[in-house]
Amino acid sequence: MLWQRSGMKLEALERGAPARIISVDWSAIAPEEGKRLRALGIDRGTQITIAHRGIFGGKDPLAIVIGRMTIAIRRVHAAAMSVEPL
Repeated sequence: MLWQRSGMKLEALERGAPARIISVDWSAIAPEEGKRLRALGIDRGTQITIAHRGIFGGKDPLAIVIGRMTIAIRRVHAAAMSVEPL
């Protein structure tokens, strides 16, 4: 796994492994996209799991589970999030 000092990037998390978001680099995400992600509950402290990666063998989008909700995010968004596995 790809570990960094502040954790690992969400895009490196294994499918099905639960994790908690420890930081989000909001400057790496367009403001309107950041607003949408926050509205969906993505922020520091949120517990998430990757449900699926891409379609037809691609890497985009990532389907992540937050509580009982599954949402799709782009890989660039996942790269801006650091997580710690639970």
